[in-house]
Formats: sequence, structure tokens, C-alpha cells
Amino acid sequence: MDLISKGIVTGFILSIMIGPVFFVLLETSIRKGIRAAIAFDLGVIINDIVYIAIAFFFYNQVEALSKGNDNSILRLIGGTLFIAYGLYNFFKETKEISVETDGLEVQNSRGYLLLALKGFLLNLANPMIVFYWFSVMTLGAKDAAEGGSGHSMIVFISSILITFFTIDLLKIVGAKSLRPLVTHKLLKGLNSLIGIVFVGFGIVLITQGIIGVFK
Repeated sequence: MDLISKGIVTGFILSIMIGPVFFVLLETSIRKGIRAAIAFDLGVIINDIVYIAIAFFFYNQVEALSKGNDNSILRLIGGTLFIAYGLYNFFKETKEISVETDGLEVQNSRGYLLLALKGFLLNLANPMIVFYWFSVMTLGAKDAAEGGSGHSMIVFISSILITFFTIDLLKIVGAKSLRPLVTHKLLKGLNSLIGIVFVGFGIVLITQGIIGVFK
């Protein structure tokens, strides 16, 4: 129970941190409805699980990679992808939405799968997340070892992911409730904000990568 409690607290603290995917999640909820945003969020969660598996099964390799020059290369790659997506969002055309419609932009299961894929790829574009999960696992490693069970780390990580998803649902529902207040101008501003956030994160990653290369 202590491990679960620690996972819930850790998940809550991490989930209220605002990252680039946060803004896309809100936009998806406003424009396409709750189910569409959940599909997008599931794609993000699935990618998190992939990165968690990499950090778990290749613990020693990830630790070495986090301290090596390859870390800087990953930052450069991730930063470039973030900037590209940010510029795309900043300049893309914004379509009008109707308050009365509820996710009509998503017509079938293929649309939801594409949204999940979008969430997966956006999270994948930030290779530094594997080090983020590596740090989280290190945080829970001591308690997991004291638990005396090989499943203790899985319990800890699962508690974090469930907390993540629960709070994301609250974000999604909250954003959807704002839909009657949404105007075309506001949506255009949100797209511009998403673009600026992604470009900003990209510049930070690239700067860190360049500094790492020349250390």
C-alpha cells in the first residue's frame, strides 16, 4: 500500500506539470469531443508504456546512455521534430466548430485509431521521455526492492499511469465544458500557442543537445 500511495502521489505531481502534449490534449477535447481526446491520450499512454519497458529491460544501457554523447544526439533529433510540429501548428488553417456538434469530426473507428497514433507519435518524438521514466523508476527502486517482490516496480508504475490517465480524463472533461465559450479566434490562438510551446521545447532540447556535444 505504501508503494501504491507513493505511485499515486508521484503520478499526481507529474500529471499537473504542463508539457507540449497537454495543449494538444485540450485542443482535441474542444474540437473533437471527449472520446476523441481519450483516444489521443491512450496513444500517449501506450507510448509511455513502450518507453517504460525500454527503461525497465535495458536499465543499465539507459543509465549509460543518459550520461553519454548519444543523449545529446537524441535531444537534437527530438528538438528538431518538436520544432517541425510546432511550426506546422502555428501556420495551419483553423476550421470553425459548432457548439452543437459533439465529435462529428471523428466519423469511425479509423478516426480514433489515427488520433491514438497521433498521440503515440507525438510522445515518441520526445526521446527524452525514456530518461524521464528511467528517473521515475529509480525513484521507486528502493521501495520496490524493500517490497521483496519482482512485481513491486510494476505496481508502482501502474499506480502512476492510472493516476495519469484519471487526471487526464478530468482535463479532457474540463476542456470540453468550455466548448460553448470557444470562438474561431480562440482556436486560432490555441493553435498558435501549441506551435510556440512545441517550438520552445524543441529549442530547449536542441540547445541542451549542442551543449552536451561540446562538453
